[in-house]
Amino acid sequence: MRKILMAGALGALMLGGCISAPDVSGSRGAPSLAALQSMCGGSAVDYGTDAQGVYSALLDAYVAQKRGKLPKEQFCAFQAGLAGQYTSFSASRTPTAQSAWALFFADQRAQALSWRAAVDPTLRG
Repeated sequence: MRKILMAGALGALMLGGCISAPDVSGSRGAPSLAALQSMCGGSAVDYGTDAQGVYSALLDAYVAQKRGKLPKEQFCAFQAGLAGQYTSFSASRTPTAQSAWALFFADQRAQALSWRAAVDPTLRG
């Protein structure tokens, strides 16, 4: 019984962490998606239903950049790469394009988490 209660509590904590993640408007002092996109001087991209995931990746990369792990040029190249791939996906919403976007984004998300983990001890295993 105790194990079930602990598992439930752990699940609630994990769910609470997901729910309290900053949203694209920049809650809890984090910059908004629009602010992150404007850092590099490019035009803002409307990521539609992928906006929250893209925001999370950009925020992780931003934290690494802000803490000196990632040069601004690399942050901007990361941002431009996401925008370019998403624009290509949006132009042709075929299953093949969707699959390519999903694979590309998963790799980019992992890269952004890696950069942030290097500077944020709360993300280290």
